[in-house]
Amino acid sequence: ENAGVTWDNLSDGHFAVGTIGAVAVSESDNNVLYVGTGESPIRGVTTSHGNGVYKSTDAGKTWTHIGLDNAGQISRIKIHPDNPLIAFVAVQGTIWGPSEERGIFRTDDGGASWSHVLKVSDTTGASDLTMDASNPRILYAAMWSHGRKPWFIHSGSEDGGIFKSIDGGDSWVKLEGGLPKMVGKIGVDVSASNPQRVYAIIEAEPEKGGLYRSEDGGETWALINNH
Repeated sequence: ENAGVTWDNLSDGHFAVGTIGAVAVSESDNNVLYVGTGESPIRGVTTSHGNGVYKSTDAGKTWTHIGLDNAGQISRIKIHPDNPLIAFVAVQGTIWGPSEERGIFRTDDGGASWSHVLKVSDTTGASDLTMDASNPRILYAAMWSHGRKPWFIHSGSEDGGIFKSIDGGDSWVKLEGGLPKMVGKIGVDVSASNPQRVYAIIEAEPEKGGLYRSEDGGETWALINNH
């Protein structure tokens, strides 16, 4: 509360895990926080899995575990800007084998229940999630086919890609329009000042991976930097 001069630990004694993948604070009520456990980078063999989502309604003084116990790794959380009871969780999934709890989950009641609104496969999870600042019904999700063994990292397939919803997560369309078909891990974000502009950093085949930009809400894309 003093611009970073000192810090208070809010998690020790409350969370039963050692890594955090995502933190989100409600814009309409700053006392409401959602935390997703399990780190999303899986390159190291010491990657620590999580045990779901926690929520605080008193700015982090106390926490309640609100589900998605088998999510494994959580990469991002987005809260509806006007309603802290509505939140979206990007579940990357477990890393050591297939699992059903992967993709985008939505709660409309503050975590009392969850809907699995975007699912691709039991090996393809969500590596990122962003929301249009001008219209919270528009979301972009980056889906990643991944996994690892102690001796091998799997990253990429044609199942992955960028998906868009214009109805608050009820339905999703996979975006193409210049994006590579074989993709690995993806990061995606939409411009707050110009919501038609969307950026994506994409792991792909040589000469096809890099920074992509769309000027029409994801309909078409151009590779603007592959270095």
